[in-house]
Amino acid sequence: MSARGWALFLLMGVIWGVPYLMIKVAVDAVSPSGVVFVRCALGALVLFPLALRGGGLVRTVRTHWAPMLAFACIEIIGPWWTLTDAERQLSSAMAGLLIAAVPTIGVILARLLGDEERLGRRRRLGLGLGLAGVAVLAAPELSGGSAWAITEVMLTALGYATAPLIIARRLKDVPTLQLIAPCLLLAAIVYAPAGIASWPDTTPSGKVLASLVGLGVLCTALAFVVFLELIREVGPTRAVVFTYINPAVAVAAGVAFLDEPLTGPIAAAFVLILAGSFLATAATSDRGGGKETVAATNMDPTADEPAGRSRRSPPGTAEERPGSTGQGGG
Repeated sequence: MSARGWALFLLMGVIWGVPYLMIKVAVDAVSPSGVVFVRCALGALVLFPLALRGGGLVRTVRTHWAPMLAFACIEIIGPWWTLTDAERQLSSAMAGLLIAAVPTIGVILARLLGDEERLGRRRRLGLGLGLAGVAVLAAPELSGGSAWAITEVMLTALGYATAPLIIARRLKDVPTLQLIAPCLLLAAIVYAPAGIASWPDTTPSGKVLASLVGLGVLCTALAFVVFLELIREVGPTRAVVFTYINPAVAVAAGVAFLDEPLTGPIAAAFVLILAGSFLATAATSDRGGGKETVAATNMDPTADEPAGRSRRSPPGTAEERPGSTGQGGG
């Protein structure tokens, strides 16, 4: 993975690891619809003027409205409500841990949709280790927690795994801001009636308000820009592997700020999750030909080349956008 890819990967691991903490704080005082509405409205407020300034927004929406609508529903409108509602019963750490199923679901979906990506032994081992780390912590919750809340988080994970595939196949040429800003605006409009109607009669505490602002600005506006660039840098399947980092961040935040327990199994799962993340993002080698096979992406090891251009690209090949691969926070 290129240096830029690693930087985006680690940044996403952090900024989509802390939303679980912020959602947990916010949903104690604000309804799930209210949380999603404020989050989307603030994100749209930040990103929409930037998208308009770039020009061509109306033309982009008119041309790509169908896949953009699908992306908005599968990545934002559905998953953000189910995740927020689930955290009324689950701990922030557990929600983050369950979301780590996203890479495995993404691999399965890609295969079902005919992706010819090669998965070497190292990447399969990495996916397995990461999932095993999640299982170490999720199993007790499955037997003693809320089955419906866990189902809601798994539905969220399914949406997060599907959305990058839509980008890969239908939205790879859409500028990041012109994709995300209209989707957030649509989601805000969808949740505005329920969010406003269910808003608490008394002003929420400063901690709740700060969590809502953090969700909208840091974990939505900034996070989506970084996420789309990560997909274009390393590919849809490998991009979502950062969700193996998220549980570590989610657990650490829950322990530090919400006094959630740090147990032996959690420490063991950290090792499995982080090792799985490293191995699952590794490229596989074709031993017979001595060539590097880049899994899940068209990612080029010659990462210091000008954006979007590979030394191996034949003359006349249309340039893709910076970091394009030919193609999901909590």
